[in-house]
Amino acid sequence: MTCLGVVVPSSNTTVEPEFRAVLPDDCTVHAARVPLEDVTADELEEMADHAERAASLLADASVDGVAYACTTGSLIHGSGFDTRLESRLSEAAGVPATATARSVVRALSALEVDRVAVATPYTATLDRMEREFLTDNGIEVVSIDGRGLVENTAIGALDPADAEDHGRAVLSATPDADALFISCTNYRSIQALASLEAAFDLPVVSSNAATIWDLCTRVGVRPDLDVRLAETG
Repeated sequence: MTCLGVVVPSSNTTVEPEFRAVLPDDCTVHAARVPLEDVTADELEEMADHAERAASLLADASVDGVAYACTTGSLIHGSGFDTRLESRLSEAAGVPATATARSVVRALSALEVDRVAVATPYTATLDRMEREFLTDNGIEVVSIDGRGLVENTAIGALDPADAEDHGRAVLSATPDADALFISCTNYRSIQALASLEAAFDLPVVSSNAATIWDLCTRVGVRPDLDVRLAETG
């Protein structure tokens, strides 16, 4: 039995079901929640202050690895914050740790992506932060399109069809992208990835797919991801 721990925003309703849907039966998922209602820079910064405490609580369940499952929450202080966050959580939990923003960079690197189109549910402020983070990590953002949502429950209310429609619109308007990244761990999109890949013949990565792939790589589990990312694990 492999036990995976995830630190999630308190208002997130997507991480646990998407993790569970693609993990093998002998792998369990255990969440620790940290406070966040609105996806704003101030709340994301405050949420990160609770990360180590949450990881230490997951250690009580003898988890084999921990993920900080929040995209903008793991890049809120720019490039380098994600890796520092991973180190802090790994020390607190005593096991390997990943942070979504760094997992996304690792996934795009594994897929040899240089130019990415990005679909997000965020406001323009967070979109700018995400663009800067990806650019600082050597990934050119050829387009980024956000829905302008602030309440995290509103993001969680979107379904995979919304994500697919969003992704199709972004890729249709960005023919020079090497891949599509659907950002936000509360944006339900794993079910949309394969159809988008088939339609555009490009890799499509979501925040949760990247986080799951990255964490599973570190603990020796193979998730059932029906996308190109699975072939790199």
